[in-house]
Amino acid sequence: MAKILIIEDDADIAAIERDYLELGGYEVSVCTDGAAGLAAALEQPFDLLLLDLMLPGMDGFTICRKVREAKDIPILMVTALGKDVDKIRGLGYGADDYIEKPFSPSMLVARVKAHLAQYRRLKPAAAETTLLAAGPLAVDTACHQITKNGVPVPLKNKEYELLLFLMRHPDQVFSREDLYEMIWGLESMGDNITVAVHINRLREKIEKDPSAPEYIQTVWGVGYRLKIV
Repeated sequence: MAKILIIEDDADIAAIERDYLELGGYEVSVCTDGAAGLAAALEQPFDLLLLDLMLPGMDGFTICRKVREAKDIPILMVTALGKDVDKIRGLGYGADDYIEKPFSPSMLVARVKAHLAQYRRLKPAAAETTLLAAGPLAVDTACHQITKNGVPVPLKNKEYELLLFLMRHPDQVFSREDLYEMIWGLESMGDNITVAVHINRLREKIEKDPSAPEYIQTVWGVGYRLKIV
């Protein structure tokens, strides 16, 4: 049974999240204080973190950054409707995705299920070694490692999966909606900030000049492609 940690200071929202996730078959713990939530996230073996941003004791951005530095688990932010700056900032600190308030409890459970399934799928089999190369980029799926010209490129989980998908489909163009469905495991909800932020983070890590990318190119009005140089 997957273990989920909710860090949420609103008792009513936390109760709804916990009730629906427990009905979905998950073991759920709740922390209402940021500092206590961070301690729990770092000390206990949770499989997913559901994180509000505005918290007493420590804000959600700081918690997200510290958990991402220490653990490779899905982090879902809970944000206020229309707060694009918060979404971009949280994704930049390593969150995998976000859920806007007010949200449908059934959609919350579906998003949690999808992210847990995606993370399990990424864990390599012990005896499996798969090497894939695309130009100067190479990936060893057994080690969960990508290199550029032989130099390791440190990537977060979703960055890794996004780049791996593009490497498996070089020169093919995918819309943001397509990429969200393929990588995040759900149909796009009409807001493409998640994909755009992860694309920008990848460019910062693999491109010589992220403002003029050679590899991950934008096809205006359509989407993105990995160009083999």
